[in-house]
Amino acid sequence: MASVVVLFLLCTLFIDQLWSATDTITRDKFLRNGETLVSNGGNYALGFFSPGNGNSKLRYVGIWYNKVPEQTVVWVANRDNPINGSSPGVAKVYGRGNLGIFDEEASNPVWSTNVSFSISNRTSSLFYKLLETGNLVLCDGEKTGDFLWQSFDYPTDTYLPGMKIGLNLKLGTSWSLRAWKSLDDPSTGDFSYEMGLTGSPELFIIKKASQKIWRTGPWNGQAWNGVPGMRPNPIVNHTLVKDPDEIFTTYRVSNTSVFFRVTLDYLGFVRGKTWVDSTGWNTIRSYPDDTCDNYGKCGAFGRCNPNYSPICSCLPGYKFKSSSDTYALEGSQSCERKSELLCGKGDGFLKLENMKLPDTSNARVDMSLGIKDCEIECRNNCSCTGYASADIDGSGCMVWFGTLSDAREFPEWGQEMFVRVDAIELKNSMKDSKGSSTKKKLVLLCVLIVVGLLIFTSAFCYLFNKAKRSGLMRRERIPKQLHNLPLSETNEETNAKFELPIFDLDSMIVATENFSPANMLGTGGFGSVYKGKLPDGREIAVKRLSRHSGQGVNEFKNEVELIAKLQHRNLVQILGCCVEEEEKMLVYEYMPNKSLDFLLFDQTRSKSLDWRMRRDIILGIARGVLYLHHDSRLRIVHRDLKASNILLDAKMSPRISDFGMARIFGGDQTQGNTNRVVGTYGYMSPEYAMDGLFSIKSDIFSFGVLLLEIISGQKNSGFYHKDPSMNLIKLAWELWKDDRALELVDSSMGSSFPEQEVTKFIQVGILSVQEDANDRPTMSSIIFMLGNETTVPIPKQPAFVLTSKVDHQSSSTTGTGFGSVNEMSTTIVEGR
Repeated sequence: MASVVVLFLLCTLFIDQLWSATDTITRDKFLRNGETLVSNGGNYALGFFSPGNGNSKLRYVGIWYNKVPEQTVVWVANRDNPINGSSPGVAKVYGRGNLGIFDEEASNPVWSTNVSFSISNRTSSLFYKLLETGNLVLCDGEKTGDFLWQSFDYPTDTYLPGMKIGLNLKLGTSWSLRAWKSLDDPSTGDFSYEMGLTGSPELFIIKKASQKIWRTGPWNGQAWNGVPGMRPNPIVNHTLVKDPDEIFTTYRVSNTSVFFRVTLDYLGFVRGKTWVDSTGWNTIRSYPDDTCDNYGKCGAFGRCNPNYSPICSCLPGYKFKSSSDTYALEGSQSCERKSELLCGKGDGFLKLENMKLPDTSNARVDMSLGIKDCEIECRNNCSCTGYASADIDGSGCMVWFGTLSDAREFPEWGQEMFVRVDAIELKNSMKDSKGSSTKKKLVLLCVLIVVGLLIFTSAFCYLFNKAKRSGLMRRERIPKQLHNLPLSETNEETNAKFELPIFDLDSMIVATENFSPANMLGTGGFGSVYKGKLPDGREIAVKRLSRHSGQGVNEFKNEVELIAKLQHRNLVQILGCCVEEEEKMLVYEYMPNKSLDFLLFDQTRSKSLDWRMRRDIILGIARGVLYLHHDSRLRIVHRDLKASNILLDAKMSPRISDFGMARIFGGDQTQGNTNRVVGTYGYMSPEYAMDGLFSIKSDIFSFGVLLLEIISGQKNSGFYHKDPSMNLIKLAWELWKDDRALELVDSSMGSSFPEQEVTKFIQVGILSVQEDANDRPTMSSIIFMLGNETTVPIPKQPAFVLTSKVDHQSSSTTGTGFGSVNEMSTTIVEGR
């Protein structure tokens, strides 16, 4: 009898502990404001919170990481129905077993799980449990099996391991992410991340339910075809599940101690982030990632490659509808067939490699066919415009009918696809292929002939080159080849001869280890920039003009002639140049902290830029521009001030670089004009972009944009693909006008900055981007206002967006390099 009593007491104690556990909510245990539920292993917590570091009066119930010191909310229950007022709020089980969030002064919940219970449910045994995965689930204590309700079925802005994004075909519902409305407002925002099922499954970022912003490309058997960052790895494993009831993607993290999440932020970016104790949340991938990621960037039958200039071209067999479309492709259908396609009369297919496959909305997939059968099916249907393997291993068939949209090329990613072309295009391609094969044979024959000669002469060449390298650098006048280069339009009034150190080609080859890819700092329209090392130990940056450069010898000579005459601590120092055979190179001092945009526009690296450092960078740039405008022997308008042209030395002091676009003014000249407008979208003043008029006030406009970018950590041109009516300038104006200017400040700086000083800097930035050039201050006035306690003029409404006025071509960041290589100036506009 005693043993029965002991057993009864133990069972009672066990049941009592079960219902009083810290990770459950029952009918008898409420969750009140200030209390939290913690999952069994301590990874996640559930409770009431207020956004904006607790400054808001609105309260929400959410789930966040319990072991991360920086509160990071991953799910919000009542995101569109917060509790407001003096009531503390409570979450409790009510009715037949629903979980509700109540304002204690109201009888009806502001939010509920809204579960429909069947008669068989024993509602007295129901309880809610927070799992170690971050999933809040409804359990029936009398049964095992599926959960009656789970928060993973109702994601907000965060995609956790084990969650689904896709479609429940049986119930007609979907799993998708919905962004917050703003950084401190968890209500449903404008962007969603969801699966499209027409054709082949793909994930899309959608704005306001209809506008496609970005897509992943179809699943290739291992990853999404258009997401290079999803390369298979041992930590994160993505899968696509397809069965008659549901189609969804999910992922697992092999190491449960690693906190990894995918978010859709309020700006419309999907970001993969992992927590590192020493640095916080590190963004390891973010999409859209470059200009070519913007949906439909190059229009119908176009393809995009951010490493080319221009970045848009037509698919084989197609041409631009008009010559202006070369630089003005922004989702318009600007490519058309070169000639009429006569189906079955000599037409065929050309292979493209490393492709993000086109939008599959008008594609059909048959996994029972191989690539050969796929070609036959496409050839037999005159409406078929292209085909590809459905999986990267060559299995399955995907055929497109009609328009091919949103195709792009990757350097080392993507898949093969075959595009249907007419007989003429196919014949020309075969000629090119045969010609290329013949050339290869000739080259091989020449190599075999000369290899013997090289063996006999190698010893002599070695000794000769060694002797040349011992006199690595000689000081002499610019060689004849350089003086014979045509003068650029930016230097029509001067042809002064000057002395500059000249490097020979052999020394550059040695310094850069034969221009090794490992030494490449970045690439752009000019060419490539390489890190090098001279025999005396000095590190250098070698800017090598590409033969296929978007810029040319004009800009090269212009930069040599200008920067050699300029000496200022906030201007990059040129060490010499190399003009030999077909090579043209500029040699600069190496900047170990790379360019400003490398730090500024990265969420992790920008944390190293506190306010004092940003202030010093702004003032250093201002002093450099003042020298160009007023204090140097030449009066110079830079015309391409931007974050990627601001280099940072070992002490984080800014150096203005890239003078290829600069113009020299005469002593009394205040304004000039040009028929060829060059610069970078987002930094050009309206009078320059529209009418070709430039002056020192053009640089002031660019400086104002740069100042606002340094304070906010956001690109001015980074807004246009999400909302054409909003850019950084407009955002700054709206916030300043509403006396909320400090909301512009980069969140990575925290709150440790002098508010009055930062507000003044923002006001000066807005003054610098006034639409009327006469309303912009001079650089000397700007430096005085920034460095002294003085009254700053009240700005007028500034110039906002030029997208409707300017045909632009903005290339992406492709490296961490030197000068304009990160974001090459390729905008070309004919001035009126």
